[in-house]
Amino acid sequence: MAQEIQEVSLHETTQTRYLNYAMSVITSRALPDVRDGLKPVQRRILYAMFHNLRLSHAGRHRKSAAVVGEVMAKYHPHGDQSIYDAMVRMAQPFSMRYPLVDGHGNFGSLDGDNAAAMRYTEAKLAAIADDMLTELSQDTVAFRPNYDSTLEEPVVLPSQLPQLLLNGATGIAVGMATNIPPHNLVEIINALIALIDDPTLEVTELVRDHIKGPDFPTGGVLLEGPDEIRETYEEGSGTFTLRAEWVLEDEGHIVITSIPYTVNKASVVEKIAQHIIKEQIPQLVDVRDESTDDIRIVLELARGAQPDAVMAYLFKHTPLQHRFHANFTCLVPTDNPQLGAPERLDLKSMLRHFLDFRMEVVVRRTQHELSQLQRRIHLLEAFEAIFGALDDALV
Repeated sequence: MAQEIQEVSLHETTQTRYLNYAMSVITSRALPDVRDGLKPVQRRILYAMFHNLRLSHAGRHRKSAAVVGEVMAKYHPHGDQSIYDAMVRMAQPFSMRYPLVDGHGNFGSLDGDNAAAMRYTEAKLAAIADDMLTELSQDTVAFRPNYDSTLEEPVVLPSQLPQLLLNGATGIAVGMATNIPPHNLVEIINALIALIDDPTLEVTELVRDHIKGPDFPTGGVLLEGPDEIRETYEEGSGTFTLRAEWVLEDEGHIVITSIPYTVNKASVVEKIAQHIIKEQIPQLVDVRDESTDDIRIVLELARGAQPDAVMAYLFKHTPLQHRFHANFTCLVPTDNPQLGAPERLDLKSMLRHFLDFRMEVVVRRTQHELSQLQRRIHLLEAFEAIFGALDDALV
């Protein structure tokens, strides 16, 4: 039988379908959850490595292709390259303050080099990622069907650490974006403890006494003062200006020891070389990159050159000084446990959401342990009854 053709309003249909698409991008792809700090693709990678492939930190590495195939086949219905790119970033110590994946092989570099193909690299969970997953088996979080309803996946991971603030997040959705900087683990934990002891603490006290500012994996000097940093954390958005660190090794050489976060090191060296070639900075004779595991960019000074003047010029005309535009937008819990709502949060709200989530996880874990114990007690009571009347039971 032929389907009946229905007339619909084009603008209403377009509006409805675009809104559905926008909400899908916001909630299912681009924004992290405030509770475990992960986007869906990151959560699915870690879950597949832990639950399906048993790639705990104490175990062995396995081919990245196996991880990507497992995630794509069972949890994430998108391209293999997008999954691999997400996994690579979680293994890069210059991208994440505390990497969640322990990578073996070529996982890229600060110079912008791509990671080797997934058939060449290997991976397992980093030690810190184990702490995000170990409570999964204790009924601590809700699960939902995967994309084809053949399996289940966790809505959120029962993370014991405030991953969103530790490693930050970057994402572009429809009509909104997020750009959260990474922070120091000790500072964040101290702030959480202080907030438990005194829930009335405000952002001013948290920033003054505990969280001094972001802690970027590539180092750098933060130029903003305490008042500007506090304002950014209160508003949930603002700008952090990062500047490379340098030392005068001797009278003729400056050594750059760190570069701003997200800046390509090879690009920085190239831009400095271009200024030297064009004789725009006659105080510099040469530049060379002697970096190994640590950043070491050597600038050779001309005779009589002033190091401070040289660096001031480079900070102005190269990415050695860079702005990080912070935006603390993430998904917060709603009445529907399967769906989060986007919201821009201040620092205290982010910490409070994590503490509330941990309380929920601990309560659910305790209830699970209690139910397990009650089932065991029920069996023991049955054994007691049987052995107390063994003759009657055997008749």
